[in-house]
Amino acid sequence: MKKITFIVFLFLSLSALSQTVTYSVNPTTFNETDAITITFNGNSINEATWGVSDNALYLWAWSYDLNDANSLDCPTNGAWGSSNEANKLTYNSGSDTYSITFVPTTFYARTNIGRIGFLIKTKTGNGQSQDIYSEVGSFQVNLTNPVENSSTLLASGGSLNITATNTNGNASYNLKSNGVSINTNAATSNYAFNHTNITSNQNYELEITQNATTIVKKFSVVVNPSVIYEVLPTGLVEGINYNATDATKATLVINAPFKDYIYVAGSFNNWQPTSGYAMKKDPSSNKFWLELTGLTSGKIETYQYWVVDQTPISNSPSLVKTADPYSTLVLSPYDDPYIPSATYPNLPTYPIGQEREVTVLQTGQTNYSWQVTNFSKPKKEDLIIYEVLIRDFDADRNFQDIIDKISYFKNLNINAIELMPIMEFEGNESWGYNTSFHMALDKFYGTSDKFKELVDVCHQNGIAVILDVALNHAFGRNPMVRMWMSDADKDGWGSPSTENPYFNTTAKHSYNVGEDFNHQSTYTQNYVKRVVNHWISEYKIDGFRWDLTKGFTQNCTSTNETCTNSYQQDRVDVLKAYADYSWSLDETHYVIFEHLGPDNEEQQWANYRITDAIPKGVMMWSEMWTPYKNLAQGQSGNINFDRMGNTAHGFTAKRTLGYPESHDKDRIMYEMTQFGVTTNPSHNVRDLNTALSRMSALGAVTIPIPGPKMLWHFADLGMENSIWTCDNGVVNTDYDGNNDGDCKLSTKPQPQWVNNWLGDANRNKIYSDWSRLNALKINEPVFEGNYSISSGTQTPRISIYTGNENTSDTNLKNVIIIANFSVTSQNVNPNFPYTGTWYDLMDATGNTTINGATTSVTLSPGAFKMYGNQKSLTLSNQYFETASDLVLYPNPAKSFFQLNESVKTVTIYDYTGKEISRFNGNFEKYHEFNISNINQGFYVVKIEGVFGYETKRLIID
Repeated sequence: MKKITFIVFLFLSLSALSQTVTYSVNPTTFNETDAITITFNGNSINEATWGVSDNALYLWAWSYDLNDANSLDCPTNGAWGSSNEANKLTYNSGSDTYSITFVPTTFYARTNIGRIGFLIKTKTGNGQSQDIYSEVGSFQVNLTNPVENSSTLLASGGSLNITATNTNGNASYNLKSNGVSINTNAATSNYAFNHTNITSNQNYELEITQNATTIVKKFSVVVNPSVIYEVLPTGLVEGINYNATDATKATLVINAPFKDYIYVAGSFNNWQPTSGYAMKKDPSSNKFWLELTGLTSGKIETYQYWVVDQTPISNSPSLVKTADPYSTLVLSPYDDPYIPSATYPNLPTYPIGQEREVTVLQTGQTNYSWQVTNFSKPKKEDLIIYEVLIRDFDADRNFQDIIDKISYFKNLNINAIELMPIMEFEGNESWGYNTSFHMALDKFYGTSDKFKELVDVCHQNGIAVILDVALNHAFGRNPMVRMWMSDADKDGWGSPSTENPYFNTTAKHSYNVGEDFNHQSTYTQNYVKRVVNHWISEYKIDGFRWDLTKGFTQNCTSTNETCTNSYQQDRVDVLKAYADYSWSLDETHYVIFEHLGPDNEEQQWANYRITDAIPKGVMMWSEMWTPYKNLAQGQSGNINFDRMGNTAHGFTAKRTLGYPESHDKDRIMYEMTQFGVTTNPSHNVRDLNTALSRMSALGAVTIPIPGPKMLWHFADLGMENSIWTCDNGVVNTDYDGNNDGDCKLSTKPQPQWVNNWLGDANRNKIYSDWSRLNALKINEPVFEGNYSISSGTQTPRISIYTGNENTSDTNLKNVIIIANFSVTSQNVNPNFPYTGTWYDLMDATGNTTINGATTSVTLSPGAFKMYGNQKSLTLSNQYFETASDLVLYPNPAKSFFQLNESVKTVTIYDYTGKEISRFNGNFEKYHEFNISNINQGFYVVKIEGVFGYETKRLIID
């Protein structure tokens, strides 16, 4: 049970340390309303191995109904990575024992309990005992043969001997097979029956009744159907193949080496497959396949494969019931009950009586009507990518949140969104890297059509969509893990066996999580290409960010970090092949690797096919967190950020995807407020508003550098919440080394919406300045040109130019950026390459200029300047705008705008001076002014308040 519930919390660590502990339950026989005490012997627990301090150990518990089914977690368990204090065990130093006392009905918050399960663990789950079970009630039944909930494999005509015993006197036994009673015994405490000449699959229920209590034991028989060999029809692929001309048919295909036969069990055969649902086998490819007929168009069906190996290797199960590896929609008994109906309306019901995930099949589906069918992607060199974790973006934590906030992205002038993994992952609230089904959307974020709408809306607004994909590994619910696994404890979970054609038994690199794909296997390579094809063809995805590409080698071990970090030709080759496949489907597809490895290896990808007619080349993640956070803090050491550009990496073209922070690093704002320089009381970096004032300069020395760039969500509003913030608001980094865990993966709040950060003048300035920088970067060709970076000091200088840096031009061909990251004012030489008039590019009017002969510019702490040899027309307009703390947002706007101050009247004029709309009255701050009836264009807004009159420009799009 524990592995089902908490596996989502394990994906950032290796397997938990497990110990076999001794225990007692007192009284040994008890009813669900009796108080019981569970005691663990401390001498059987090595607390030091688990890293336990202060004897802090916890009970993790679950329960079953009278039929040992319908498992539910104890409500006070907490999260596996952070046990609830309510379940903390009492340590008795005199006897060296840990104990807890409770009444089952109260503790488990349910009645009719037939069995309880529990284990002892550390708070974070890095150490745990074995699973322990105890029966509940004076009337108990023991199915002695076969094992309860097991499936016995038989040849046609075989027999099954069934035996059971019960406590508390005689009971009545009724054995049913496929719903029909085949044997009864009215009064006995020992039951035995031999079912002979079994020629078809059987689902048994043994009902045992004593007084008013009935207990049901379930088990089954699977009969060898004698596989039929028949050629696989051409054009079919693994997974579901819908019949384009007949919605009553669909063909299922699965590749299962070393397996003897497979049944398809589903809603269409009442989960009791007859020989007609035994899959055929292609004599050439050995793939199993079956055409389903008699389906109803539009009706939702569910199914699993019953995969049989009659002679399994040691510790491998002979029968595995699993969803389709190529599922595009799965139902989960563990996760689905907690998915809000508003997020996924009319979520199909999980079929009662089944176990683990099932695949959804539906013929005759209505295709999504795409509004944009020919999206033109932004140039790689111009990309401003906004990385988003949907779970933490807004309150509903779903696709609709992104759709609703599209103006937020558009107003920021980003041109691509990168979504952290949205493929079916284990659990609901996750970062998504614990993927189990790579071709299925996780339902916690919404429906397939809703995600298509998200992509469509982004494309309508000129924004590309990039998916973060975790194809280095998969987790334990993945069918390709489960079909070939070593399951020593016989609980249906395990690690890949030596027969597994997809996964390594042990990881071949030092950064592994979950189970490690073998990317030298053709099975794995074919699977990866299918995943790539699916997201491009079905969802029009513009690019992939490949997570943890260091793991794509087969040359290293899990303990050899030096090997993992060094050049490996096998992963160079296989990742080139994956990139080639992506480009064969879409020549302009974005390929991004999170490698963070040696330059000589990254150059193999960044420079690959760069001279094609449509230049390729893989964009490589370039993390620059340390120098940028040191700069932001006001530090003077390790502040060289030259590697933000491509030349320092040895890349031929601009394929360095640079970023100052991402989901893996703490927020630079947090670093400033905690560790910033405090030597100047008037510019104390740890002060929140002071830290916010330095973020615009941070953008100025990152965004404009030629080449693609990435922003981590809400850095543009100065989000200062640590990445280690727990769901209770406490920051826990585990820096103390007490093994009490961290909160890196915890669900985070969205204060930017709750606290209306856009209405905060200090935060809005970052958003506005970065918006301006993004627009310049995307629209001005000079930012695709050459550059030089002079960093390593607190007053860095960046020169960006096309052609000769020292030659004047009538177009915007030269840009000089200077900044001051010290905590005192500094005189900085912009070192203009030639004299003449230079324009302050952050002034959209083009009215602020400086003489090119100037050799000293005074920059206050945290300030920057961006000068160009010509003014930029990007976002410029001729109308005066009042400079003040009054903020109008969003801008550009679509249907409304807000103001961060209370006002009396608001008047909108077009650029001829004609009044377009007037709002009279006393309006509270954040009032929504409706402009849905005003045409797109540029406008001037005159605002009257206690401050007098102020003027703002407004763009309506």
